[in-house]
Amino acid sequence: MQISAKIESRFHSQETTVQTEDMPKSLTIPVKPSGYGSAINGGELLMLALATCFSNDIYREAAKRKIAVSSVQVECTADFGGEGEPASNIRYSARVSADALPDVIDDLIRATDKVAEVHNTLRKGISITLE
Repeated sequence: MQISAKIESRFHSQETTVQTEDMPKSLTIPVKPSGYGSAINGGELLMLALATCFSNDIYREAAKRKIAVSSVQVECTADFGGEGEPASNIRYSARVSADALPDVIDDLIRATDKVAEVHNTLRKGISITLE
């Protein structure tokens, strides 16, 4: 499965598209007050990617276990230093409400942490290539 993201940015305008295989989806991301660039930075989007991945994966893994999940809350945080420095102290927390005993929900959260693809990508420290 190939996933991609594209931004076309101009003065007071930005078109943002994400795509999985042949299914493109547009996102609305505001432009900075200066008119140039995104008002949401890459670090914020990275934290959103982690939160989104984990939330979606909770529902996927719960369905495999026949657990009815009613809500998921995920909060991801990281520390960013100066320009060019990578994030550090990346961490997240999750709360899941489901029709299951607390220990079953805890097991679901721990199992999902092991299979969350975006999390595992960062944990692996994969290289990124400029083409």
